[in-house]
Amino acid sequence: MADYPTPPFPKQSQPVPGSQQKMDPYPDCGEQSYKGSGRLANKIALITGADSGIGRAVAIAFAREGADVAISYLNEHEDAKETARWVEEAGRQCLLLPGDLADKAQCRKVVDETVARFGRIDVLVNNAAFQMTHESLEEIPDEEWVRTFDINITAMFRICQAAVPHMKAGGSIINTTSVNSDMPKPTLLAYATTKGAIANFTGGLAQMLGPKGIRVNSVAPGPIWTPLIVATMPEEEVQNFGSQTPLGRPGQPVEVAPIFVLLASDESSYISGSRYAVTGGKPIL
Repeated sequence: MADYPTPPFPKQSQPVPGSQQKMDPYPDCGEQSYKGSGRLANKIALITGADSGIGRAVAIAFAREGADVAISYLNEHEDAKETARWVEEAGRQCLLLPGDLADKAQCRKVVDETVARFGRIDVLVNNAAFQMTHESLEEIPDEEWVRTFDINITAMFRICQAAVPHMKAGGSIINTTSVNSDMPKPTLLAYATTKGAIANFTGGLAQMLGPKGIRVNSVAPGPIWTPLIVATMPEEEVQNFGSQTPLGRPGQPVEVAPIFVLLASDESSYISGSRYAVTGGKPIL
């Protein structure tokens, strides 16, 4: 078993959206440890928010399982290039797709460019997310509330709508929700609300797409050590991040990736409409 870091961590903060390269300790996305076995051979995957954190770990795992990968991200170009390097070292193709998913046109663009490059989409991972911490309802700016919904749930709807016509029976959609989806942290009110919406969106979409043979599931991680944490939480919370879990530490991105691999693979051919917790022992309802 790997000896993963435990809090307290060094004090640190970054501007949004955060850079993985500047984190201490550096997140483990499976760069040195994940070993594939051909479970996604020749599949085409589009992953949003894949420059770092959970998205990077999923991209690395998918590539080592045999998939070509398109990576959507905001503007963290150095992080994204590093992810692409690991994908290509695995012998797979990687397409980088920078841009803001709060923009409706960008949601369609990432799908169109993936299809133009690879011809289809077999696996869609909606992982991009935005959050900010606030102590009171009054201090949440209206524009920040709207942006949180635009990125976390509206973009998910738009990307699914654009991608489904390019997916065949056997395709898989995997949405990243959160431990906050049913146990909302009040200081993450907007984020937690969108994560609850994602859980319901996933359940409804699974029923809608079932007749097409396309499966839809969600993964509920948390707390996971990613750039989103150091960019959006107070330094004191960052120092002790994950200490409240039964395992006493935050999860590393590599520890989340295997459930995405399972749900993307043909091994999960009868799994749809489900939500899977990766929470260090904290139950979800």
